[in-house]
Amino acid sequence: MKLIITGSCGHIGSYVAEKMHLIPKIKKTILIDNLGSNRYYSLFNLKKKNKFSFHQIDISKKKSLDKFKDANYLIHCASMTNAEKSFSVKRKMYKNNLDCMKVVINFCSKNNVKLIHLSSTSVYGKQAKIVDENCEKKYLKPQSPYAKIKLIEENLLKKTKKLNYTTFRFGTISGYSKGIRFHTAVNKFCFNAALNQKIQVYRTALNQYRPYLSLSDAFKVFKFCINRDFFKNDIFNALSKNYTVSQILNKIKKVKPKIKIQLVETPIMNQ
Repeated sequence: MKLIITGSCGHIGSYVAEKMHLIPKIKKTILIDNLGSNRYYSLFNLKKKNKFSFHQIDISKKKSLDKFKDANYLIHCASMTNAEKSFSVKRKMYKNNLDCMKVVINFCSKNNVKLIHLSSTSVYGKQAKIVDENCEKKYLKPQSPYAKIKLIEENLLKKTKKLNYTTFRFGTISGYSKGIRFHTAVNKFCFNAALNQKIQVYRTALNQYRPYLSLSDAFKVFKFCINRDFFKNDIFNALSKNYTVSQILNKIKKVKPKIKIQLVETPIMNQ
């Protein structure tokens, strides 16, 4: 069977590409990325036992995926991310991410390709209590353009007929990959600590719980979904554990005991 990974050079996509040999069901993986982030190094030294082909494609363009009609699955990782900075590129992010999503939905619907769609737990915004996928709409409180777009994507899928998909609301991603980024909490803190820089922490965040998802657990989600043919046309949260920033910093201190913390203000605060 054939699998397409869009955004294959990114933080999540590059990790999944490296691990595809662990899903024997997949005989060929089609890697797609527009290389807009210049993370071409994600393609270096890919394991030969993973049967890949790479295509530099901007999937926001209509019919950009049409030559891959014989694919069986698609993991959609291609999008502009970074919730905090999404305020400054709001219009561009809306257009890019939603255009990509519409192309993917249209392609999968027409060609009977099963879709794994990535959303985010940031759609819940700041919450005082535990929330789950079945919560009322009033508990969905996205605080950034990025999170609002994810809700729109979810609703587009709900309205689509003749499509087998599963949406996973991922916790904040952490962990190493070739396409690693350092704008998410754990990765950013580790980067600062490694360079003996002050770790900037949102003033209100020290003791607030947030959901985190390791890349290794994210891959387990994809593997489970494909192996079990788990396409329920529904939404599921996916995370490794809820942590406070304080708990994360204590883990880093075990390796770098003398880290320095700087409290800063923030325009958004998810919990």
